Amino acid sequence: MTKYAYSHGRIPSDDSVDPVAAEKHKRRRRERDLERGESRRHHRRGGAGGEDGDRPRRKRRRRSVAAGYGDGGHSGRGEGRPRRSRSQSAPPPPPEKRRRRWILLGLIILLLIILIPVGVLVVGKKKDAASGGIDEGLGKGEKGGSIGDIDASSIPSEYKGTYYDPFTWIDTQDFNLTFTDRKVGGLPVMGLWDDYDDSVQANENVPPLDQEFPYGTKPIRGVNLGGWLIIEPFITPSFFDKIDSKLGVVDEFTLSKHLGPTNAAKTVEQHYANFINESAFREIKEAGLDHVRIPFGYWAVMTLDGDSFVPMISWRYLLRAVEYARKYGLRVKLDLHSVPGGANGWNHSGRLGKIGWLNGTDGDSNAQKTLDIHNQLATFFSQPRYKNVVTMYGLVNEPKMIILDAGRVVEWTVKAHGVVRKAGYRGYIIFGDGFRGLENWKGEFRGLDKMLLDVHQYVIFNNEQISATHSAKVKFACEGWGRQMAQSVDTSTGFGPTVVGEWGQAETDCTPHLNNVGIGSRWEGTLNSGDPLSQTNVPSCPGGKGCSCEGANASPSTYSKTYKNFLLMFAEAQMDSFEKSWGWLYWTWDTEAATQWSYKKGRAAGILPNKAYTRSFKCSDTIPDFASEGLPETY
Repeated sequence: MTKYAYSHGRIPSDDSVDPVAAEKHKRRRRERDLERGESRRHHRRGGAGGEDGDRPRRKRRRRSVAAGYGDGGHSGRGEGRPRRSRSQSAPPPPPEKRRRRWILLGLIILLLIILIPVGVLVVGKKKDAASGGIDEGLGKGEKGGSIGDIDASSIPSEYKGTYYDPFTWIDTQDFNLTFTDRKVGGLPVMGLWDDYDDSVQANENVPPLDQEFPYGTKPIRGVNLGGWLIIEPFITPSFFDKIDSKLGVVDEFTLSKHLGPTNAAKTVEQHYANFINESAFREIKEAGLDHVRIPFGYWAVMTLDGDSFVPMISWRYLLRAVEYARKYGLRVKLDLHSVPGGANGWNHSGRLGKIGWLNGTDGDSNAQKTLDIHNQLATFFSQPRYKNVVTMYGLVNEPKMIILDAGRVVEWTVKAHGVVRKAGYRGYIIFGDGFRGLENWKGEFRGLDKMLLDVHQYVIFNNEQISATHSAKVKFACEGWGRQMAQSVDTSTGFGPTVVGEWGQAETDCTPHLNNVGIGSRWEGTLNSGDPLSQTNVPSCPGGKGCSCEGANASPSTYSKTYKNFLLMFAEAQMDSFEKSWGWLYWTWDTEAATQWSYKKGRAAGILPNKAYTRSFKCSDTIPDFASEGLPETY
């Protein structure tokens, strides 16, 4: 075969080489040129051709069709290449076609880069919207999806739609939503996080949670969360005002029955979610308080045959409340405010009417059920995480010992103490005075450790006290209650450790629904309770004439300066006296409208101290004559 040679890249003339070999040489040269061109472009672009779409390219002179595969014309640099014959086999795709492919691929990648983050952003917003806060109704999980990082598919099928399922919860804020069916003492461990901090201090006057509170030497200054986990008509009258009075809806039991199971569950949980939340605990701390008493009903643990109470949902909110208290350095007094059968028959026990606890046909059975509940509760709250925060544990609220057999109540209390201690709880155990009179508790429960007597002090439910003048009420708060407290904490004259678990600022019983739904007041002489021991048609204000509830029920913005001074002094006089005992817990933190029953509203109105430990009046100060200062005694 005749050899051929290159001369500076030129193809030898046709008369010096074999035509077939020359044609093969041309094809090979074109192929090498294409390969070299691709190699140079690859090197300039830094690798894969797809990256070219992500960086600026130098502007190039436009080449003729297929970069020099033209009519023999020049491509700008170098000589033109001869046009291939149609009869020749097709070479690899020209550079322009490859470049178009890379451009197309780059555009696709660019679109993906743009669209994927947008999609993630939209999904993320939906997750954020569902990850906390209050929904308008039950059944978040009906559409599937997720709450935060929790997917609906993570809930076992047998628990879907139950109250273990966070997709049925109205409020998911600050709950751990990871599914668990674990129980302690037969009670669910739900919504809790593993980590917690007990180094928090409510204020500079009290120790942090991880240090023991000096009960008996440093006063408790606290507040109740009343009307929350048990609905009370005067605290949240909106539940009752819109219902025809002829339907007999007068308490939480009849309200739930009237609404029916589904609507009751939704209505009650919306109340739990809205009425008290984290902001309440933050404000309680800001008010200089250091304890909270949390009343709840037995239906947080169990319900009885025939009950209309919404079962179990309040348990989850109770647990979250304890964690909020911990977050703000507040110690907790748990209070089983309603027991099976009812211990007093008042609406704040959840059901107005007869007393069925230690009384009547089912009295013993209901008393035993209450012990069983305490076994569960005490087992749960004896866990190490609660040692520093749940420091007080209430057995039963206001057992009506003017009707109940006092001996049987005392006997039951001894049993309850044993149940709670056996379950492992080591904090203070609270029992109510039962309206028995503080002096009558002297000598009781000797040998039982860490028992604390709880007394509730109000002037408005006693016909003699409510009719006293403004100045006389302040004097009674200082002298009468001060003397009672001093006697009660002295074991030679009283029981010993005593705390005022409820008290109030109101000096009249004018607040709507306070004496029961639709019932009037002693103050105006319209108390038609049906109970001959309490009903009256004689006005109770001093002098018995012109008595009006208008002033007491008015907005605090309309209060005169003298009336505000009286209300503040009356409250601070009680604080001063009650600190002769182990301390006090005001009833209650908030109400819908009743300012004189709300610590939050009273503080905002200037009729309660801004800080509970910094006050303007003490009982050693002179009590003014408010009447001579122009304050009417008719309100």
